[in-house]
Amino acid sequence: MPSALVTGGSSGIGLAIARMLRDDGYDLTLASRRPERIEQAAAELGAEPAAANLASEEDCVRVVAAHRERFGGMDVLVNSAGLGIAGTVESLQAKHIDLQLGVNLRGLLLVSREAIPLLKASRGWIFNLASIAGTAPTPGLTVYGATKAAVIALTRSQNLELEVAGVRAVAICPGFVDTPMAEWSGISPDEMIQPQDCAEIVRMCLRLSPNARIPQVVVERVGARDGVG
Repeated sequence: MPSALVTGGSSGIGLAIARMLRDDGYDLTLASRRPERIEQAAAELGAEPAAANLASEEDCVRVVAAHRERFGGMDVLVNSAGLGIAGTVESLQAKHIDLQLGVNLRGLLLVSREAIPLLKASRGWIFNLASIAGTAPTPGLTVYGATKAAVIALTRSQNLELEVAGVRAVAICPGFVDTPMAEWSGISPDEMIQPQDCAEIVRMCLRLSPNARIPQVVVERVGARDGVG
């Protein structure tokens, strides 16, 4: 049976993708920072829970090792863990910069580093949750947007580095999605992109022939006149 590791799997987009993968027959490891939330999500899906702070290299290594030990390999990696802290450039606090860089970029890179040998063996997939904020100016979300632009860039590099091994990477770049992180926007949840929309993009990519890949998917929210929200 194929298996997948989903970071940020306790809620929102990560949980929606994990639920879709479970329905399509994947064994799962779900990783997230808060033990009680990840254990609840894992129990719902029959998945293996992994409480982890992905800003920690030790935790990134441990999560992938635990998945390998339980399932013997990996077919899909979903890097969905991330956070955004509002603030203009002139108001930035170092701790907020470090938090966003640590999880959104550094943690994603470290988990990917550990998982790539397993994905090479399976000719698997990497799905990196970026954001439409990485494709356009994002005043007030400067650091978040910068980390997501970096995720898009590294996804393209992953594709060129790993294509000989048959590994494909996709950067998913949605506008505002109906998740707790988007509540500050003031947009009604029923006007937002749904987490299941992102899950359907993953499902579609997994059905491509071995000769096709989609390095980046931008998902606009209907009604977002500036193309970002």
